[in-house]
Amino acid sequence: MSSDCIFCAIVAGAAPSAPIAETESTFAFMDIRPGSDGHLLVVPKRHSTDLRDIPAEDLSAVVLESQRIAKHAFDAWGADGVNLLNCCGADAWQTVFHFHMHVIPRYRDKDKDRLRLPFEPGVRGDQELIGSLAASIRAALGEG
Repeated sequence: MSSDCIFCAIVAGAAPSAPIAETESTFAFMDIRPGSDGHLLVVPKRHSTDLRDIPAEDLSAVVLESQRIAKHAFDAWGADGVNLLNCCGADAWQTVFHFHMHVIPRYRDKDKDRLRLPFEPGVRGDQELIGSLAASIRAALGEG
């Protein structure tokens, strides 16, 4: 636990939340700044700042719990789709520095869904740049 982390306080019951589910290693609760109706967060109970330092077992537990909850968004809320989103770092929109997964139900009805994409899906990128980036991450991974 981190003494100055709001999510640690929520997990400990020291800060208010609208809880959804709890496992031995995760806690899920509604997001107070939702992008859509039903937007919620799944966090590890053990504090990790972001994707770079979360232990593999906590990451696995959060992802599996996010999937379990996301499956029920279709029936419980009539969602037409679901996004799972993690933001790692301030420049990637992370605002609370305790690892968390957003479970965001998506709806055709835009009164329920206020999210808009920051990029255009389906628009083809620069193939030379894509190849260069693939080569540099392969090298960083030791994959040749």
